[in-house]
Amino acid sequence: MTGPSTDELLVVGKITGCYGVKGWVKIHSYTDPGENFLSFGKWMLKRRGAVEPIVFDDGRTQGKGLVAHIAGVDDRDLAESYRGLEVAVQADSLPDLAEGDYYWSQLQGLQVWCRDKSPGASAERVLLGSVDYLIETGANDVLVVKPSEGSVDDRERLIPYLPRDVVTAVDLAGAVIEVDWFLED
Repeated sequence: MTGPSTDELLVVGKITGCYGVKGWVKIHSYTDPGENFLSFGKWMLKRRGAVEPIVFDDGRTQGKGLVAHIAGVDDRDLAESYRGLEVAVQADSLPDLAEGDYYWSQLQGLQVWCRDKSPGASAERVLLGSVDYLIETGANDVLVVKPSEGSVDDRERLIPYLPRDVVTAVDLAGAVIEVDWFLED
């Protein structure tokens, strides 16, 4: 499976605060594992609706998180001005994945379909909604499926992302995820 091939930016982390007094910042990484954040090299900063390049000239794991030094930023006050800003990379710079593996961003927006297996139902495909975002729970990831135009009802659903057990097919080209799920009363 190849990575995204568009020019879109994907947020890979967020600057959460300062670390020390010499321009270092704390980073909450959205990558798995977290230290993968440091390997990208061509980061972009999202600030006030604009995008600008940012260079981290040093970085490391620190406790359960990451810290990095912003090139040209050598005092705490200036580093503080970066707090809360998102850091992104070009989607097509992400590494290719193995067949059957997907980036979360590839799953967001896909329609989620299942077969109605309730008694007396005709086992037709039913649209549950679209993937709004995913949650990492530790045991497994969870698809947050929100109702969309044409969905069977107006319910939000939390569906475990368990390939082969619950998620039976992912068709990126068709923008569809098939799940073995049930319709609640």
